[in-house]
This record gives sequence, structure tokens and C-alpha cells, in this order.
Amino acid sequence: MNVRLYILVRLGFALALLAAPLAAQETYDVLIRNGRIVDGAGNPWYRGDVAIRGDRIAAMGHLPDATAAKTIDAGGQIVAPGFVDIHNHSRGRLLDVPDAENFIRQGVTTIVEGNDGSSPLPLAPFFEKFRRTRVALNYASFVGHGSVRHEVIGDDDRLATPEELDRMRALVREAMQQGAFGLSTGLFYLPGVFAPTEEVVELAKVAAEYGGMHISHMRDETEGLLDSVAETIRIGEEGGLPTQVTHHKAIGVPAHGRSAETLALIEAARVRGVDVSVDQYPYTASHTGLTALFPGWAQEGGRGAMLERFVAPETRERIRAEVARRIEHDRGGGDAANVQFSNCAFDPSLNGRTLADATRDAGREPDFLNAAETAIEIVEKGSCQAIYHAMKEADVERIMAYPGTMIASDGGVVDFGEGVPHPRYYGTFPRVLGRYTREKGLLRLEDAVRKMTSLPAGRLGLWDRGLLRPGMMADVVILDDGAILDTSEFGDSHRYAVGVEVVIVNGLAVLDGGAMTGERPGRVLLGPGAGKP
Repeated sequence: MNVRLYILVRLGFALALLAAPLAAQETYDVLIRNGRIVDGAGNPWYRGDVAIRGDRIAAMGHLPDATAAKTIDAGGQIVAPGFVDIHNHSRGRLLDVPDAENFIRQGVTTIVEGNDGSSPLPLAPFFEKFRRTRVALNYASFVGHGSVRHEVIGDDDRLATPEELDRMRALVREAMQQGAFGLSTGLFYLPGVFAPTEEVVELAKVAAEYGGMHISHMRDETEGLLDSVAETIRIGEEGGLPTQVTHHKAIGVPAHGRSAETLALIEAARVRGVDVSVDQYPYTASHTGLTALFPGWAQEGGRGAMLERFVAPETRERIRAEVARRIEHDRGGGDAANVQFSNCAFDPSLNGRTLADATRDAGREPDFLNAAETAIEIVEKGSCQAIYHAMKEADVERIMAYPGTMIASDGGVVDFGEGVPHPRYYGTFPRVLGRYTREKGLLRLEDAVRKMTSLPAGRLGLWDRGLLRPGMMADVVILDDGAILDTSEFGDSHRYAVGVEVVIVNGLAVLDGGAMTGERPGRVLLGPGAGKP
């Protein structure tokens, strides 16, 4: 070796030795020490530190010499990725309640809107409004098939013409280019209820061109449950994209226990190569409008047309008979007392009471036909949102235990004390971690966290969220797995969950030591087709 080369080599070694202590003493913006890391992938927890610089995780593991502007001692609590709520309905209130405290206190750092076939059209202006407002968590959206169909056809029960189908394709394409993560359908709701499967498949193909997915509130979650799961699978198979049965459940006595069959259908589809998955909220009651008791044909043309049908005696009686049947066999779960009002703007005194109570108030015994008449009268006056107690715990647990099931709230941001919403608005994620994981042992902690983080993030293609890894976005939750629990109850739902101590969104603490900080670092997250021609 010549002298010059020898000197350069020795100098290199010297510089490396000098640099080593500097690297070991690297300074970060946030340093979480002494945590039990549940990384989101389903791996067993391990003890370690998490360092954050800017909006990303910079380092993990044993970092004894690291320093930071802010150090958090996790005290042996769980450090996990922020939770991703893949089925959310917050756009109506999020801009007015930007702290989103009922979700932040659950550990949610990302919400995905535009579900059940309903979304803003076009998406871009709404995204811009969101950016200007500044909110506490991240926001993503699907494009709603129902919104697209309403824009082109209205609420009519008819097939689309070839020209109308082309217009719908164009709207879906525009939304995907603006950042939608895929196509959502609400084939139970107006006007999606009038759309044939073939129409949805054609629009799903457009979402597929941009790497999107399909997510569906199915056509029927009661007596037609199996056919509806098969339809959801078909949309994915023929549309050429991932497809998801959202808020999967079995409603009404005829459907109880049939989740075993639906999950078998899903597994069989996966075996033959269809990319199908599930999400769920952990409750035995659903939540939607009172018009869920009314047949689609009665709602055709919108509210005004429906009110006109109520005036014709023969038509009213036909509607009443169908509503009575649905109270007995469908969402009513066999008893008008199972239909509980959550938000009645025209008469807040009804909030928290039941259809049976309202029927008695009207001077009638709450049998099925009388309760149906009461439901019609309430819709005439302005209608309500309602909670339907019509599911069985065994189905909830079977669906939750299925490996391909994600956890999602189907809830929305609320003002504390407004109405009597479903407890899922406050408790979905802590309920799974507390009641079903810690107390019942249905899930391993690591598997429960996976269902809330990497599973939905990967489904959406959010490749830089949902896992704790260096280089990933710094959405982080610190929680006490021995204390986390939902406290919200039916009829007394405005209660925050307990056990989540710290929530970090894009590197900034939104919840710290159990207290809201006022930070609003949430961002609009764009789908895989954003900006593409």
C-alpha cells in the first residue's frame, strides 16, 4: 500500500470513530422511551424507543443516548401506530368540530369518508376546504356511487342509458384523478337500490384503472344476506379490483347465525383469487335513518314523492304493511322497542326513546302495524336517525375473529352532547381493545391492533402509515392496555373512551397526557390515481 493511500485509509477510520458518538447522540423532535411496541404488523410486542423527526419516524429500538426536544416516557404502556378508520361519516361535522375529540380519544389518526355510496362531487373543492380549515386528524375519501348516480339520473328507478353510463364513468374517473381511494356503494340506499349489479361493475372498472378499491354497504343485510355478499364479491371479481363488505353484520332473526356462511363465501372467493375483505363495528345494533324501515319503491323520487304516496290510502296501507314486516323480521328485530331514536331534529324529546314509546304516546299498542303507522307519521314530520337493536353477539364475535376483518366505526365527528348518537361514535376502537381483547380474550392484542392499522392502511394503499417503522409517517398512539375501554352506552352515549394517553398525528401531539393540545396537523390523503390522466 502506498503512503498516500495508507494515510487516507487511516484518516477514514479516524473520522468514522469521531462520527460514531455523534450519531449515537442524535437529537430528535420527539422521543418516546420505555414503550411496549406493537408495530401494527401482528408481531409480538417488544420493549423499545421510538424517535420522531419532523413528520416521520426517524429511528426505533434501543436508543439510550438519543435526546429530543420533547421526551415522553411511555412507562411500559403500548406504543402503536395511529388507528385508521376505513368507514367513517364525518364530513358533515368535521369542519365545524375540527378537533374531532371523540375520535382522537379513541386513538384514531386517519378517517376515510365517502362511504355507503355518498360523497361530495367533485371531491377537489371539499379537499381544499378541509386544508383551509385545519383539523386534528388525516382525511381520505371514496367516491360515492349513489352520489354519481343521483347527479346523472336522480332518484329514479330505471336503468341508465349508454350515454348516462358514460357520464357516470366520467364522474368516477374525475374523482379518482382528484384523489379518491376507490368506489363506495350503498345499494341499500336511494338511489343505489335501483342500480343493477352490471352498472356498478362498469364503474368499478374505472376505479380499478387508477388502483382503487370497492367498498359496499350491501343491498341486503337481512334475509338477502348471502346474495348480497355474493354480489359484493362479483363486483370485485368482474370489476378487477379489491372489494370489501363494509360494516359486516347479520340483521334480524332470519339472518342470525348466517355469518358462518358469509365468511365461508368470502374465503371461497379468496381461494379462487378474488381480493375480498371485511370491516366491522363491535356492536349488536346498527344506526341509520328511520327510512331504513321503508321499501325503496316508496322512496323513489325523493322525500317529496314519498310524502305524496303517504296521502293515497291504498299506497299508505301497502307501505305500512311493509314497514310492519321490517319491524318484525328485519331491522326491528321483532319488537318496536328495538328501534331507538338517536337524533330527531323536529322533536328532540324523542332522542333516546323508542318506536314503541312513540306508539304508546300516540295512544296505540305497539304492535307491528301500529308501530309502522307511527313510523310513517314521524317521517311525515321530518324523520329521525335511529339505532336498531337487531343483531346477535355470536355473529359479532365470529366476524371479528376472522383474520380478514378490519375495525371501523361507521360513526362520525360529533359535538359533545348533541343528540343521542350510537356509542360507536365514541367507543369503537377502545371497545375492541378493552372488551373483546383484554376481557374476553377473543383477539390477541397484536392482532387487534393490526385490524386497526396495517390491515386498513394496506387495503387503501397507504404504504407510509399503519406500521411503526423508520421512514413511516409519525402517526402514533400510546395507550394503557390494562385500562383502555369504551364508556359510551346506548341512550347515554356522550362519554369519551378511557385509556388512550397520547396521540401523535404527522409528528405533532394532538393528545398529550390525556389532554387535548389544540394542535391540528391533519392532512388530506390522496388515493393512488391522484394527478393521473
